[in-house]
Amino acid sequence: MRGRITILSLLLSLLSTAALAAPKSVIQPKTSFDLFIEDAPKELVDEVWQTVNRQFVDKSFNKQDWIAMRSSLLGKDYKSKTEAYEAIRSALKVLNDPYTRFLEPKEFQSLREETSGELVGIGIQLGNTDYTKLPVIRTVIEDSPAIKAGLMPKDELIAVDGKLTTNLKIPEVSKLIRGDKDTKVTLTVMRGGQKLDFVLIRAPIELQVVNYALKEVNGQKIGYIRLQEFSDKAPKEMRKAIADLNKQGVKGWVLDLRSNPGGVLDAATRIASLLLPEGTIVSTVDRQGTKEQVPADRHPQTTLPLVVLVDGGSASATEILAGALQDNRRAMLVGTKTFGKGVIQQVNPLSDGSGVNVTIAHYLTPSGNDIHKKGIIPDVIVPFPEDLGKTFTAEQVATSKDPQYQQAATLLASQIRATTAK
Repeated sequence: MRGRITILSLLLSLLSTAALAAPKSVIQPKTSFDLFIEDAPKELVDEVWQTVNRQFVDKSFNKQDWIAMRSSLLGKDYKSKTEAYEAIRSALKVLNDPYTRFLEPKEFQSLREETSGELVGIGIQLGNTDYTKLPVIRTVIEDSPAIKAGLMPKDELIAVDGKLTTNLKIPEVSKLIRGDKDTKVTLTVMRGGQKLDFVLIRAPIELQVVNYALKEVNGQKIGYIRLQEFSDKAPKEMRKAIADLNKQGVKGWVLDLRSNPGGVLDAATRIASLLLPEGTIVSTVDRQGTKEQVPADRHPQTTLPLVVLVDGGSASATEILAGALQDNRRAMLVGTKTFGKGVIQQVNPLSDGSGVNVTIAHYLTPSGNDIHKKGIIPDVIVPFPEDLGKTFTAEQVATSKDPQYQQAATLLASQIRATTAK
């Protein structure tokens, strides 16, 4: 099962658009049907129809006549790719599945680059400010064009190449900033009441998706690990974090999966095996109703006490890991209910450089729970105060200002004491 998942490069994520860089990923090789076909709009429409017809998890196609849909699509003349793209999107809407979607070439390129952690961009992450409605720089990635140019956290982004960002959503701003390697982009920011222009050259960046630190709570050394998404590099980074913290004598772990939108299924199962001594990680159910289980490989890197932080932004592959740890009684979950995405997509490249993501399976937690549109309920529910959320900053995560972390760390310290007393 592991090999099959890797080959298919199954994606489960609600892809984050806050990271203003584009990682590269390996997409499933084309089948014989997907080999290059004539670059014509009608050919592309049929290519999408055929792909969905082969793969979509619901064989009833949401109780739609999918064969009749093909006749309708091919009975039209398309004067441009734009018209073909619109027809494809309209056809996919009848499936009533937000995760089966068509992506134009630039969108697809961004998606297929979303998982490896090898980036081309300027190296910043954006958030919003309540008081100015402008995007604000939350994080500047080490050794990136942004940090070399002098951009700083809390800089408010006024314009990109002269285009004002006022009232633009973060994904729209991200689209303005993204571009090819060695191309220029000018950012205008406000810092301390002063307007500043920065000219940056987009370049390859290595984005770290795992951050970790040694903490001490109630006299106990604990390892804090924050996993931001399940990229191809995430298992390697997790392994390094666990090894480094083990050398520092930690007695337990807080794994922070809050606001982690997911990523690659194989990354989630490999990380689960670092933490689970045994048991099932996840079960998948395909369109034929065939159920396959993914077991832990029985070679965990740690068996120390573990508490996991989750919230409404914890989705997809994140829920697979959280569900595996909870159902196997390996960890307690603290926080709020997770997002609830229990379906798996396959990424399909198309002949003109566009792509189509198709939902190909459902997944179940080890206990057989279908969490789709339901989410996972934590063992200890700790809401994040709404008023605190308005002023909370990235620097306050996993500190005394972070009530969810404080609860998780206190619970872990109690578990460590109980384990030591035995």
